Amino acid sequence: MSEYVKVARLCEIPEGTSKTVWVNQRAVGLFNVEGTIYAISDACPHEGVSLASGGDLDGPVVTCGYHFWAFDVRTGESADGMDECVETYDVRIDGGDVFIVPPKPFPGASRGEAV
Repeated sequence: MSEYVKVARLCEIPEGTSKTVWVNQRAVGLFNVEGTIYAISDACPHEGVSLASGGDLDGPVVTCGYHFWAFDVRTGESADGMDECVETYDVRIDGGDVFIVPPKPFPGASRGEAV
């Protein structure tokens, strides 16, 4: 079984909003779509811009605020027909806390706790 780590409180991510958290020195975007939390890599693959902090969430689609690349937060796949995608992470809610299976640390980095 994969190890989950606590990354946020559910109340910190109201419906239709997003939040950036850091796990293993990687930015993870948390998105609340109709009461369900999704977690994806928070870096747009084009220029590395934060999708959670700098993007626009419309239903399950987040659009990068820099060059308007769009991704489905449920699958990580491009929402506008491009070949690019973003990594997704399994999410679990327990007692009002949000847990994810964390991304792997960068090579050579120590395994860090979520902050």
